[in-house]
Amino acid sequence: MLKALVTDVDGTITDQRRRINTGAVEAIRTLVDAGVEVVLASGNTVCFMDGLCKMVGTDGTIIGENGGVYRREFPGTLRIAGDKDASTGAFEVLRDYFADKGTDLELFSAQYRFADVAFARNIDPDEARAVIRDRHLPVRLLDTGFAIHLQALGVNKGTALRELAGEMGILPSEMMAIGDSENDIEMLEVAGVGVAVANAPAPTRSAADWVSERTYGDGFVEAVKKYYPDLFIRSRLTTI
Repeated sequence: MLKALVTDVDGTITDQRRRINTGAVEAIRTLVDAGVEVVLASGNTVCFMDGLCKMVGTDGTIIGENGGVYRREFPGTLRIAGDKDASTGAFEVLRDYFADKGTDLELFSAQYRFADVAFARNIDPDEARAVIRDRHLPVRLLDTGFAIHLQALGVNKGTALRELAGEMGILPSEMMAIGDSENDIEMLEVAGVGVAVANAPAPTRSAADWVSERTYGDGFVEAVKKYYPDLFIRSRLTTI
């Protein structure tokens, strides 16, 4: 049996309105109670992730800020893999560029971020990527469908998963990863089993070993039941 499951949050265990799927919470708790480690991996901040872990029922092992930070359990040592200066510098360039075109960029929770920069999706991501490319900025732009993120090159959920696996004393090949967005691609590729829920875009589905038939949190439950069938034969989730 796979020893750990790493899952994205928004769009994977939630619906499109960011409401957590209750079946997904039950599935996560079933895994945790059976000794399977569950890691929440997201573009969200550490403080957001800490609250979510507590409510859902995991031990606080997280990947946050799209791989820019990660931590083994709570209250363990937070590892910062990203480069906040690079992300902030790129944001300032984009802010000035779009301000000249009459569009203001709205930062999200800047004071709580250690590695990346996140802002509202009120610009064309491809136009922003062109600015980054033309200015040779050392970042990449991620559009998660909920926010736009700037992250230092070479940092992603996959690199964080690999480092975190070492701290957990297991191999990436012994982990399963589930996601729905472009910021999940590397994570799906690094894990032993990569799953995309049905609402994922084509590039994310192509990176996965398997794609669920159902969307959002229902797809997450479908995937967990497929790869951990023995646990759910005995659980009330067999009807979901």
